[in-house]
Amino acid sequence: MNRMKRVAGLAMSVSLCWMLGSAAMGQAPAPGQDAGKQPYTMPEYNAEQACGNDKNPSTQVKCLDDFVSKYPSSNLLIYVYPMYYQAYFQLKNYAKVIEYADKMVALGDKADANAKYAALYARALAFGSMAGADQTTHAKAALEAAETGLKLIPELKKPDQIDDNAFNAQKKQATSYLHGTAAQAAMVSKDFPNAIKYYKAVLTDGPTPEVEAVTEYRLGQAYLGSNPPQQIDGFWHVGRAITSKGATQQQVTQLKTYLRKLIVNYQQAACDNLIDAEFNELLQLAGSSADKPDTYKIPSAADLDAARKDMTIASVITDLKAGGDKAKVTWLASCGLEFPDVPGKLMEITPGATANDPTVLKVAFVTSDAEFQAATTPNMEVKVVGQPEAAKLEKVNALRCTGTLTSFDPDPSFMLHWDKAKVNAEDLPQEKAPAKKPQVRRPAPKKP
Repeated sequence: MNRMKRVAGLAMSVSLCWMLGSAAMGQAPAPGQDAGKQPYTMPEYNAEQACGNDKNPSTQVKCLDDFVSKYPSSNLLIYVYPMYYQAYFQLKNYAKVIEYADKMVALGDKADANAKYAALYARALAFGSMAGADQTTHAKAALEAAETGLKLIPELKKPDQIDDNAFNAQKKQATSYLHGTAAQAAMVSKDFPNAIKYYKAVLTDGPTPEVEAVTEYRLGQAYLGSNPPQQIDGFWHVGRAITSKGATQQQVTQLKTYLRKLIVNYQQAACDNLIDAEFNELLQLAGSSADKPDTYKIPSAADLDAARKDMTIASVITDLKAGGDKAKVTWLASCGLEFPDVPGKLMEITPGATANDPTVLKVAFVTSDAEFQAATTPNMEVKVVGQPEAAKLEKVNALRCTGTLTSFDPDPSFMLHWDKAKVNAEDLPQEKAPAKKPQVRRPAPKKP
């Protein structure tokens, strides 16, 4: 948003001057030139002209105060109020800018559309220049004022000194800035539906790459702050900010860390590599399309908990082989979990090269005697640690393993990979006890 403020600030002098016309310069017709429409006395006129000719904002404000105290109901207020808010803008007294811009708009029919719009535009600039608590105080009114200004744009009259193309370009720029002001004001007041509405409008206006990156991020924040939070939309637009051409390298680095953390908290999956895969998929999709596909989804922690409710290794294998969304949710839910006493038929054994290396078992998962007899191909790779005796297991024997699922290979060579596994102690080869030496009985000594 700071960049949006700077861009708008550069346009302030141009936009305000052509919108305000003679009012921006504090110029009023002399009595008699337009007396029927603007009745005021020569002393009023001279006093107003004196204020208009004062280019020091501090002394100009004092001059204007004197004028208003003498002529509180003057018809020249339509020229006085613009001088007030322009002087206060130079003094960086943004609350006063807002006060006198509102007074200008409150003149109603006495001010034309261009004059009221100029006041509302100055008001928006003042709100955008505020910080912290000041913005919070003025946020709701700023949203309403920006909406009023947007409604006035179609009524604006083109000044004679500029052509149609320049006029239309300035209206487009002003529209985008007011959309941004409305969005920012809604965001500050936690009016997230309006924040979403107006940030989307800014994006539709065709912003510069720099503004686009900031707006996508703010739009993501609005979705995430909604009640209830709309996380997937929020993730999408933060991803759009990351992949925007206007994002700096520092912003990209910070936002990647932020977005990945959001996904981790949202999903609470156990395997980091799966989070990375989802994160990279999101950035790839967001970088190629402004609109999130209707079918795009990241399973939540609640989705994963529901998938784990009745989960067994048999159901995991069935779901993973089936593929599709079901397989994705099942794997996110099962990866990183420890399953106890998984039954199988031992097909291959690879002892560790050293005592510290795991023994790798290739096992066919079975759930019945018929499956045991029919199994000829392993579908589980089990890395057994801390049990050197596992290397002495015999092939085609039954065994039970407890381990942690870490990855899988899809069909046609389906394979579940287990780590930190242990073989049930009852299934390990039992060491034969050493033969006992026969005890030699010595004859008791004879009695004398």
